[in-house]
Amino acid sequence: MEALLNKTPIVIVTRKLPETVETRMGELFNVKLNDADQPMDREALAQAMQEADVLVPTVTDRIDADLIDRAGPKLKLIANFGNGVDNIDVTAAHAKGIVVTNTPNVLNEDTADMTMALILATPRRLVEGASHLLGENEWSGWSPTWMLGRRIWGKRLGIIGMGRIGVAVARRAKAFGLSIHYHNREPIDDSTHKELDATHWDSLDQMLAHMDIVSVNCPYTPATYHLLSERRLELLQSHAFVVNTARGEIIDENALIRLLEENKIAGAGLDVFEGEPKVNPRLSKLAKGGRVVLLPHMSSATIEGRIEMGEKIIINIRMMASGDRPPDRVLPSMI
Repeated sequence: MEALLNKTPIVIVTRKLPETVETRMGELFNVKLNDADQPMDREALAQAMQEADVLVPTVTDRIDADLIDRAGPKLKLIANFGNGVDNIDVTAAHAKGIVVTNTPNVLNEDTADMTMALILATPRRLVEGASHLLGENEWSGWSPTWMLGRRIWGKRLGIIGMGRIGVAVARRAKAFGLSIHYHNREPIDDSTHKELDATHWDSLDQMLAHMDIVSVNCPYTPATYHLLSERRLELLQSHAFVVNTARGEIIDENALIRLLEENKIAGAGLDVFEGEPKVNPRLSKLAKGGRVVLLPHMSSATIEGRIEMGEKIIINIRMMASGDRPPDRVLPSMI
């Protein structure tokens, strides 16, 4: 930390941020911005990590052990613009004395809003219906048997990961008349449990077999890679829907696609994908057929959220520069 004392730190930002955030950074730091907003390639990242005191990457920047090993001696802080840090080898950074921070608890409500939107949109075929009015065929009018979806009220929602986002989703879902079920490492606190009238399932397998809608809201770690494996996806009932606003890697995407194609799962609402930014063309085909709602990783995309993330970045940098511990420091034991 001492390396940043009594100097204006050189801060390199890998992507374009909201204008108010960039302006404030420019007032406080010696900042180098990415005005083109094009992702840095590996060599550009390596060069930035040679020059910077502080690197501000995003979720799409893969900061692995090799890049960290090549980092210059000045780099003391990687201030990630995002809640998750699965794009950074935190263990390697910690071993080299580089502090890693994130922006936690900013996007809980925004992500919960979008999760709820997908919970509503997918069973009720909202995107499919809206697209019909924009197509070549003229709408012939209301029909008692056309565009029939599934009722939301009274259905069972199974939430995987009952952290702050999971609880925020549960509160919204309860207002829509869904019964709340969840799988978590530990049950939530008694007051929230009572508020939500929630059911905790020790067994993820058993919960999946009984749900109408499953929402993925857990963080992505090595332990949650393909948590919804082919075996587990096959436990779902044929009328069940899957919603994912967490990370694409948590679901075995090929298995999910196969089960959708074989009508063994009713549908899916996905904001994240394996292999982003590429989207499996089989998923796109299913979306055109109305079985799937696809969004381009936008559950956290609000102006307010992005500005708050930037404010957290600035606080972490300022604390580090003053020789204090940044409030949002991430340690290997926390992952």
